Amino acid sequence: MTTPPPNITVPVDWTNPGQFFACCGLLELANSLWPGAEGWFETGKPHSRFQMVASPEASLRELLVNARRLQICDDEGETGNDDEEEDRGRIDPIVVKSPIMLVLDWWSDKSIKPWAGSMKERPILKAMLQEIDPANPDPFNDAKVAFDRPSPPAPGGNKKKPTKREPFYFDCRRGCNAHPLDSGFSPDTHDMESICFPAVEALCFVGLQRGRPMPTDDRNRSRYIVWTERLPVSAIAPVVCGLVPIHGSLAFTFNNFFRTDQRRLKCYSRATRERRRYV
Repeated sequence: MTTPPPNITVPVDWTNPGQFFACCGLLELANSLWPGAEGWFETGKPHSRFQMVASPEASLRELLVNARRLQICDDEGETGNDDEEEDRGRIDPIVVKSPIMLVLDWWSDKSIKPWAGSMKERPILKAMLQEIDPANPDPFNDAKVAFDRPSPPAPGGNKKKPTKREPFYFDCRRGCNAHPLDSGFSPDTHDMESICFPAVEALCFVGLQRGRPMPTDDRNRSRYIVWTERLPVSAIAPVVCGLVPIHGSLAFTFNNFFRTDQRRLKCYSRATRERRRYV
């Protein structure tokens, strides 16, 4: 029996946790749109490819089009105080209602949650989703400033300027410049419109629901496994966290480190490969 070749391919950097979990998000969406989709990481250098095989009509463009169309149910809970919700141990799950059904609530695990305080997950996710460019064959390297959807002007009033949205800080390329000590000043204080990678931020948010990293003995340090054999989305949860070893897989660890002096807001670091290899 001939194995079908991949019909969706995305350039990816294994050592960027945001990109890795964004691949998990792509596979999640692909399987919802075309049941039975499989995905795997191409062997070779870290700057390699994530590949998927799905229905004959599947394509990266169609996948990204549907990612951009994800409709999030409005929830009055998002207007509440995020700090108080964390203290009570309660979160408001995000429900995706179209074009697929999906419930997201993984950030109850605070060891891998990088945002806090006034940063609200719903408007950030919406802003990142709408900035995805379906025509870009390299979506994880598409850098831009993300804004909210423009609001209609009030009767007789001027058009309101869209609000800029900061990312979740999953992408380690943004995280390495996040702390004021790295640049000599605080970009947030000066309200700078710095770029981010919306496709990475949005798809990582989706991917972490199923593809969860495993905590290590070090606080705020986690491990994920890059697999190199074709897997359906139903199999990646135990593989990503290392509970089920897959031949030829590689283990990486990363930090969710503090990016402010207040020690609340965090960001993902670049991952380092562990010496062990799954055989």
